Amino acid sequence: MKLFTNMEFGEAQRSRLTAIVSPDGLYFGDPEEPTDSDCTAFLESDIGFGWCPPEWLEEAKNLSWMQFDSVGVGEYACLDWDKLSRRLVCTNLKGFFAVPVAETAMAGILALYRGIFRLIDLKATRTWMKLDLRLRLKTLADAEVLLVGYGAFGVRMRELLAPFGCTVKAYDKFAEGAELREPSEFHAALPEADVICAALPETPETRGLFSRERLDMMKTGAVFVNVGRGSVVDEDSLMDGLRFGRLAGAVLDVTNQEPLPATHPLWDCPNTIITQHTAGGSSDELDRKLDFFADNLRRYRDGLPLNNIVDWKRGF
Repeated sequence: MKLFTNMEFGEAQRSRLTAIVSPDGLYFGDPEEPTDSDCTAFLESDIGFGWCPPEWLEEAKNLSWMQFDSVGVGEYACLDWDKLSRRLVCTNLKGFFAVPVAETAMAGILALYRGIFRLIDLKATRTWMKLDLRLRLKTLADAEVLLVGYGAFGVRMRELLAPFGCTVKAYDKFAEGAELREPSEFHAALPEADVICAALPETPETRGLFSRERLDMMKTGAVFVNVGRGSVVDEDSLMDGLRFGRLAGAVLDVTNQEPLPATHPLWDCPNTIITQHTAGGSSDELDRKLDFFADNLRRYRDGLPLNNIVDWKRGF
């Protein structure tokens, strides 16, 4: 059995993975820019761990299991999964990032509500604006929060919001525990929410969900948070809402273009915190990913069902 990985592991993690995979073959590919040698090794492998260009999955006739190192798999949705699923099972990291992503979302919301992002700018310019700034600050206590997408992130977010006394509602057509199921309920909740948190995968149904029409439905002074996929929001309409002061702020971990070009207008958008797709990060991230893979590899070898099998009909 041959295994390909292009995870950005250090030497200790590489040694550990080598011991886990032994006595089978293991190839370490480039974590950022795949080479021709990487492609050849991937096409000869039985198992993949990390990511790959979508066309590799179609060409890799030996591959029987692909463990993605992310939750989102939208870039692979265009493939013919009715055919590919007959020989290839794919797993992702659904639920893996819930804790750090929720903490980043909370940090961003509180930074906007309590003016922390503004204070950082004032410190850089040594400007004292105590009286002016104090009157602009808000408290999160008793705010109404709408969670759009109710997976592990939404569950954790609800837990973090509970001590603030927030009223929390979740919109999700499928997830257990979501109070709102129908689009009409979602629309009715938008004008009532002080904070809207989107944590959605990229699917045909979610792409462009936050259109200009829906952004215009939001309460004046609302804060918009997106920690799912950039494609779910009309960025031009979002920027208009922020520039004209109808929206109080945005916390964006994801954008339509990544990396965000230096000339992109989002960089200059007022009251906007851009966390550069770091929300899921933590110092032990790679070790925990290795733990998850090791458990799934044990299941694979023992013929047991794998954890987090991707449902390509739903797109995640």
